[in-house]
Amino acid sequence: MSRLIVVSNRVAPTQEGRPAAGGLAIGVLDALKETGGLWFGWSGEIVTQSDGPAIEKQGNVTYATVGLTRRDYDQYYRGFSNATLWPTFHYRTDLSRYDRQEYAGYLRVNIALATQLKALLRPDDIIWVHDYHLLPFGRALRDLGVTNPIGFFLHIPFPVPEMLRAVPPHAELVHAMCSYDVLGFQTQTDSQAFIDYIERGGFGSVSSEGMVHAFGRLLKVGAYPIGIYPDAVAKAAEQFSDRKSVAELREAAGGRKLIMSVDRLDYSKGLVERFQAFERLLADVPHWQGKVSLVQIAPPTRSDVQTYQRIRQTLEGEAGRINGRFAQLDWTPIQYLNRKYERNVLMALFRLSQVGYVTPLRDGMNLVAKEYVASQDPADPGVLVLSQFAGAAEQLPGALVVNPFDLSQMADALACALSMPLNERKARHADMMARLRANDLSTWRDAFLDDLRHVAAAASVTRRAVELADKSLDVPIPFRYPVNRPARELHRS
Repeated sequence: MSRLIVVSNRVAPTQEGRPAAGGLAIGVLDALKETGGLWFGWSGEIVTQSDGPAIEKQGNVTYATVGLTRRDYDQYYRGFSNATLWPTFHYRTDLSRYDRQEYAGYLRVNIALATQLKALLRPDDIIWVHDYHLLPFGRALRDLGVTNPIGFFLHIPFPVPEMLRAVPPHAELVHAMCSYDVLGFQTQTDSQAFIDYIERGGFGSVSSEGMVHAFGRLLKVGAYPIGIYPDAVAKAAEQFSDRKSVAELREAAGGRKLIMSVDRLDYSKGLVERFQAFERLLADVPHWQGKVSLVQIAPPTRSDVQTYQRIRQTLEGEAGRINGRFAQLDWTPIQYLNRKYERNVLMALFRLSQVGYVTPLRDGMNLVAKEYVASQDPADPGVLVLSQFAGAAEQLPGALVVNPFDLSQMADALACALSMPLNERKARHADMMARLRANDLSTWRDAFLDDLRHVAAAASVTRRAVELADKSLDVPIPFRYPVNRPARELHRS
């Protein structure tokens, strides 16, 4: 059986007793635990010299991790990945900046990582690359002569062509992405945005089955919405309900209703708007003053990036202002916790609350929304208030879907959720649980890998036929901007 090779920016296994990891780490690790294989990527360590990968095996999963030098971290990770791609892909070009040296570092690290992975590959391995840090990784492998099936899955949104063109090397990045055999996105909207770029730019053609012919390559482009294991989440939520932190929150609530919100501290999550909509609820419906609290858990992220430092300051200021306006001697409207909790404890906290409040301004899928639903007691479930710009909104019609830019609409949805009759809550929850079970994590993994195997096999046959007919039609095209060229030559046409 072919070995699965997972490649991601960070290799971060979720372990018992450790704080919750992000959606990518959770999804990747669960998939690997079922199939077995190798997980390759950055260790999270800054090193003085980048050596070969460190190998560690846990169960049927092998971890191969490498360190990044300070220069690589600053240019590849803090720079192009998170100062250019992340804001642009989340439709925040006002926060995006571009630097040629950082882009050169982004390419350099992708090529270096691909070179190190190549030494670990076997002929029958299937390679699955994840997320925006590694858009050109497949191209780097192809240029090294790797012919294994290589798929790519983007966990964040993919922007429409007009937005993507704000990234100066957009054409080269899309060209590199076409080196994969399968390109997977969270939603049909994201998948269509990539197809629109190809067609409008005249770079290729797309069939009705999502097969793209571009830059001399054949690849499949499609939506593969990532899921969870809802029954496992439900079990964890029930089992961890007696943990100290859960009991403390239950006691502190004192019978008041709880609105629960959990996000990384990031400008894409709409946290300020979320606080302001809750403020509007308290102002417009005074009945809820003293009877409901918003619990916002927002672990810090990328704390060495100035933009994120400002987000934290702004959010702390808003929480203080709103609490100062409405607080009573025995009631604090917003409990803002800037720390991490173990994943299973979070599930129990979800189960304790009456409303899940998930309103990002733009998101790929948002597994928190799915985990909130799965955590609920089916006999007395809470209600999910969900942004229309989260990929999960397409799969969870039982949620109260809102526009996160409309504070009044969000406040109305909170009021509706807090007052919703039990029969309606149970019906909505049952419908969403059925959908979560039908589209769980295994469905996501199997659909993607099945397509990768089939498309790679078809592409191999087609490529061989072309080689036999006319070798000149299959000339590899290297990166247009080799990373060892002087900075002044970068990006010359």
